[in-house]
Amino acid sequence: MVSAPPAIVEFRNVTKRFAPSGGPALDDVSLSIREGEIFGIVGESGAGKSTLLELVNGLTSPTEGQVLVRGIDVSALRRRAVRELRRDIGVVFQGVHLLANSSVRRNVRLPLQLSRLRAGEALKRERQDAAVDEILAFVGLSHRAEHFPAQLSGGERQRVGLARALVARPPLLLCDEPTSSLDASTTADVLEVLAGAREKLGTTVIVITHDLDVVKAICDRAALLEKGRLREVFDVAKTGDRSLPSYHEQVRRELMS
Repeated sequence: MVSAPPAIVEFRNVTKRFAPSGGPALDDVSLSIREGEIFGIVGESGAGKSTLLELVNGLTSPTEGQVLVRGIDVSALRRRAVRELRRDIGVVFQGVHLLANSSVRRNVRLPLQLSRLRAGEALKRERQDAAVDEILAFVGLSHRAEHFPAQLSGGERQRVGLARALVARPPLLLCDEPTSSLDASTTADVLEVLAGAREKLGTTVIVITHDLDVVKAICDRAALLEKGRLREVFDVAKTGDRSLPSYHEQVRRELMS
């Protein structure tokens, strides 16, 4: 019998309150996310999905319980150690927030310029260029390297954001609604990148989404949050096809079912 891969993220009885008298954003959540999987987080607005990602990234701390990333209790880390942890976590948000006055190449290079190697030396320019070229080819944007964000489509900007998040080869990628503003065809392009990140780069991917078609296309498992509580973790019966229904098909399905 093949054992399951080790957990890269664990929530152990995690409760998070932002105000002492208010209800919890997360309420006694225990959850294990395995190394190498694409894991979906679904739920209505206010269910606690974004708070869950903020806990993984050390942007906030649990009121109760523990959040472990690669076996390390995030809330127990000092500020410098949290910064080091974040170098191993790529993040992509719904709004990509690219630097408008910088080319695609410079936007993608930014994390390499800001980071330090374990030896304490900045990554050499030649290695930065090679890493940027490689990741731009991976997301299919080599031909856009010298363009600026205003010259790109929404889907291309999102793929630049993914390239920027992946250029340092983080073992963990957090995606908060990465396809919510995209149409079906450009969503499929983004999903190909996310699936490729797992398959070719070995990245574990956690995806927040409202779109169940996205979950079915790429996720191995998915957790349903409801009012801060974990309702269920599902093994996803994937479609095996990362192309999503066209907009026409979605409208027809919703309006005529």
